[in-house]
Amino acid sequence: MQAKYRVTLSEDERQYLQGVHKSQKVINALILLSCDSGDYQTHKSTNEEIANILNIGMKRIDLVKQRFVEEGVKIALNGHKGKRVYDRKVDGDFGAHLVAISCSEPPHGFTRWSLRLRADRLVELGYGQSVSDETAKKVLEKNEIKPRQSQTWLIPPEQDSDFVAAMEKVLELYKMPYNSAFPVVCMDESPKQLIGETKIPIAQGKGRPYRYEYEYERRGVCNVFMANEPLAGKRYVKISERKTKADWASFIEEIASLYEKAEKIILVMDDDGTHVPDAFYEAYTPEKAKRLLDRFEFVYTPKHGNWLNTAEIELNVLMGQCLNKRIDNIEDVSLDSRAWQELRNNKNATVDWQFSIDQARIKLKR
Repeated sequence: MQAKYRVTLSEDERQYLQGVHKSQKVINALILLSCDSGDYQTHKSTNEEIANILNIGMKRIDLVKQRFVEEGVKIALNGHKGKRVYDRKVDGDFGAHLVAISCSEPPHGFTRWSLRLRADRLVELGYGQSVSDETAKKVLEKNEIKPRQSQTWLIPPEQDSDFVAAMEKVLELYKMPYNSAFPVVCMDESPKQLIGETKIPIAQGKGRPYRYEYEYERRGVCNVFMANEPLAGKRYVKISERKTKADWASFIEEIASLYEKAEKIILVMDDDGTHVPDAFYEAYTPEKAKRLLDRFEFVYTPKHGNWLNTAEIELNVLMGQCLNKRIDNIEDVSLDSRAWQELRNNKNATVDWQFSIDQARIKLKR
């Protein structure tokens, strides 16, 4: 049987897999190491051999190989987080009783209400023969009651002053009217897996047409830089082979060239380790680095607050409309991205940002 997904590990990936210790991850790592078709390997095990040695099913082997080829070594090793949500319709009376239970004293012998205790109490009150924990959890979340959970990644607790200060600075920029002398530009980046596809003919017998099998192979990864000016409806995409300080500095230099007449470019971005002023001095002469830095004012989104960056919205649109397919080389990624960029710029598609400082403060007060 022809293998559909071909695994070729880099030296860093092999070392990463060999350092895994958790049981399920160990099995996934052994699958990848056994399937590795690198030049140094003297023998590549078949799926049947791997299944017999590890005492696992063939489907698991194919799934691990597919995840490696399409999404990289970490997803192949760890899998995806569960996203399945069980929906159960409930009425307002059900929700009101659940909220009332959550706000009351817990039963004797317990220090708090667990989801299971809440569900059992609802059964005692006559809401069906059984109530699942998931149903109780969904109703609590709808009413913004989240026991044992502090959601600091989206809106932080009141004492997280660093987050609030950085957030309000970004939101204040989004309120400013358009000014070509001081354009507000947002910048973000994301990796893109390069996946090759090979069509292999398989003979079906005399007088019958060929049948084709497809084999997929990961051919590296590239980096997608995105810059957008939300008020002007313009965006600029650049594809690079790597994600280094030099690559970032080169991208920022190109942004500067797009705004030659601007007095100062206000650049909103996250605080990634490569997004730092010293990157210019590593990539260029001190004189050129100073000239570039003088053209920008850097505004960083707060930690865990990259959702405040409108360039992340544009990246999601790019990935969904253009790059959500198998592409095996960086040249085609660049061509497709450039075509998408021109079409979207011609439409002057802007970002309708609705989240304001006042709304943020209301949520913080809650």
